[in-house]
Amino acid sequence: MAPVRRDYSRRRRGARRRERLRDPHLTGPPPRPALRGLNASMAKRSLTYACQSCGAVYGRWQGRCDACGGWNTIAEEAGAAPLPGGSSAPKGLRGKGRVFALEGLTGSEPEAPRIASGIAELDRVTGGGFVKGSVILLGGDPGIGKSTLLMQACAALSNKGHQVVYISGEEAVGQVRLRAERLGLSKAPVELASETSVEDIITTLSQGPAPKLVIIDSIQTMWTEAVEAAPGTVTQVRGSAQLLIRYAKTSGAALILVGHVTKDGQIAGPRVVEHMVDAVASFEGDGAHHFRILRAVKNRFGPTDEIGVFEMTGLGLSEVGNPSALFLAGRDTASPGTAVFAGMEGTRPLLVEFQALVAPTSLGTPRRAVVGWDQSRLSMVIAVLEAHAGLKLGQHDVYLNVAGGLRINEPAADLAAAAALVSSLAQAPLAPDRVYMGEIGLTGALRPVSQAASRLKEAAKLGFSSAMMPKAGMDSAGKPPIQLLSAADVADLVAGIAASAKRSGTRKVRDPEDA
Repeated sequence: MAPVRRDYSRRRRGARRRERLRDPHLTGPPPRPALRGLNASMAKRSLTYACQSCGAVYGRWQGRCDACGGWNTIAEEAGAAPLPGGSSAPKGLRGKGRVFALEGLTGSEPEAPRIASGIAELDRVTGGGFVKGSVILLGGDPGIGKSTLLMQACAALSNKGHQVVYISGEEAVGQVRLRAERLGLSKAPVELASETSVEDIITTLSQGPAPKLVIIDSIQTMWTEAVEAAPGTVTQVRGSAQLLIRYAKTSGAALILVGHVTKDGQIAGPRVVEHMVDAVASFEGDGAHHFRILRAVKNRFGPTDEIGVFEMTGLGLSEVGNPSALFLAGRDTASPGTAVFAGMEGTRPLLVEFQALVAPTSLGTPRRAVVGWDQSRLSMVIAVLEAHAGLKLGQHDVYLNVAGGLRINEPAADLAAAAALVSSLAQAPLAPDRVYMGEIGLTGALRPVSQAASRLKEAAKLGFSSAMMPKAGMDSAGKPPIQLLSAADVADLVAGIAASAKRSGTRKVRDPEDA
């Protein structure tokens, strides 16, 4: 039998470990000295996970963002370093700062508070021009015409003698020149650059007098050395925007930041950027139409929900001075299912056509499709017509469209949508010279609308002779330039359409309650 070999190495290692623990001089290498300054800040930074769509921050990675519901939008980013005046700063630095002067609301302004761009529709949205030191965030779908609009604005301002700088982070200088040449703006004295470093941009712009207007196309391509993250991430977008906004406020230059949008139409990046800027504008439009809508979502220096209407042509964007006539051009007045809505977009009255198609369905669940209006609003109007007007729409497909590609968000369009639905269901064309406006409540009653006099004045200017509106809002119309017809609820609306169709002897008329 072979002798058993014993391993004494474990015992020797354990003995040395116990000896080191007993001897304070044998505790291993000396402790590392505490990091100071920048190294300490870098050591204390922690990794975070931020959603690239909405900016929500999480402690660990997950597949779906709880804030916006996006999938695979959360990416790893480096956390921000502690601030010098924070709780982790030395006691000698806490609470220190400079004393600044406080000023009153009234004061002298040596220069004009606004700079008109020369494009009337753009000045309407901005509130009369660019305010000195203001920052505007412009968003829109790819290819909608954001760069084209800004290039035309730069050319118009530079031709007036103002210094304008256009900085592109997506295109080379040669590509920007080709676009300007295609638009016929190659001779405009606009200063161009292709750069993405925020520090280099601010240093260059600080040389000499500040320009009147600076374009950054786009903010998602900018990056700053103060943030340890890739360009386009939430942290980089927020840090770059903060530095550029600080430059605009201190130098007095008007700044326009171009922002990308997500698939839902929201401006990509952290929501805090929209709070930091002075104005947020959205450039909307449908690729199948030539119309473009510039809409002000936020404006500290002017009215909100103001719109500017443009038409895309081969030579760029052209202004539309009378958008109502453009949206109503070529409409079919003899077909059922069309109604003209007298709406308001900001301070501008606007007339658009609602088109409805109500057809029997062979499916178990009828289809409801809408373009240019709120889907939930359409469902509510259909439910009210069924409950309070006796219409039977449960076995019909319903399609609703706002002609021209415009999107309507005003509740006053309920009456026009309901009139178009009833007209299509009864196969009874509405009066071609009549406009509709009014909000429908869940009880079936019609509620009055604001600025009725401006709506009626616009309708009279375009040749309309009558208007259907709620009975409760007749007093606010003042001295109307056209004939006013009133209805108290949706039942009166349905009865009036049926009676008018029978009096005119329209063919294929059927009672909507028997449909």
